[in-house]
Amino acid sequence: MRHLTELALPGSLIGVVAGAMAGGLTLLAGQPAGWAAVSALALALALGLLGTGYSMLLGHGLFRPGVFAPAGLYWLAGFPLARLFQETVTGLTIHGQIYLPGGVGGFLAYQAIVSLGFAIGFIWLHERLMPHWLMRLKGNPKARELLATYVVHAESMWTAKERRRAQIRAQRAQNRAQRGAR
Repeated sequence: MRHLTELALPGSLIGVVAGAMAGGLTLLAGQPAGWAAVSALALALALGLLGTGYSMLLGHGLFRPGVFAPAGLYWLAGFPLARLFQETVTGLTIHGQIYLPGGVGGFLAYQAIVSLGFAIGFIWLHERLMPHWLMRLKGNPKARELLATYVVHAESMWTAKERRRAQIRAQRAQNRAQRGAR
């Protein structure tokens, strides 16, 4: 259990920070400090739990580094639910009632659209933090296994990039040769 908990930290941290930042944006939008604090706490909790889940699913091999579709679907479902939780908690805490612009369906549909942008940012950040974190977890066999997956992915990306560069160099050389022959 400790090994899985260690794997969950990057996703959890990203989710909590994203939720807290949203509270700051609420404050910038002119909402009272209490509203912003409750909003930030609710979203940080929800996104932190979802980020934890993402990292754990990655650790179990259900998601793979560099593959967006499953992660995008995860956040397509998770982000609207996190926002629904945030709005429910905030509305009940501050006003004693829940108000969702556009009703539940409209609210969830809009959040589903926004979720893809969040998913891109989350995955981008996670892909940059997770390998560095995994290198620190020397006694964790799950971390070693996942790090090996990241290494294989990085090597395949590097190989593909080098192959494209070689093709571009060959094409340029061929173009120069053709121009020189004219």
